[in-house]
Amino acid sequence: MQKNPMTVEGEAALRAELDRLKKQDRPVVIQAIAEAREHGDLKENAEYHAAREQQGFIEGRIQDIEGKLSTAQVIDISAMPQGDRVIFGSKVTILNVETDEQVTYRIVGDDEANVKEGKISYQSPIARGLISKEVGDVVVVKTPGGDVEFEIDDVVYTV
Repeated sequence: MQKNPMTVEGEAALRAELDRLKKQDRPVVIQAIAEAREHGDLKENAEYHAAREQQGFIEGRIQDIEGKLSTAQVIDISAMPQGDRVIFGSKVTILNVETDEQVTYRIVGDDEANVKEGKISYQSPIARGLISKEVGDVVVVKTPGGDVEFEIDDVVYTV
């Protein structure tokens, strides 16, 4: 079985979503279905069909999260000694050699990735190019627009 790497924060977020789905969203939908059933004919009852659709979505998401958590390999980067090597969970500041544009990314699991928050998947082309490199290294990342050179300016192992 393939492990699904994620940070401590990513696991906590999934567990919180699972808890909300089970304890809040699911009971609300069950109640909505019960109320819609009381209205009689279910074939033409839009509230009933909408509630059933929502229930299907919630149950699917619960199964999805439980599956991800069952294969999760939680990596606590804060427990590791500080270093200069880019690893899963680290924050890395890179400099585009051509444009001098500096950007900081945190390398996280697939479910946590959000470019707007500066979090990229460990499977992304940039992350794959950076992992195992050290501060001062120059890496070439293949992008849709062509190869881009980045210099690693800083690596931090804290959240």
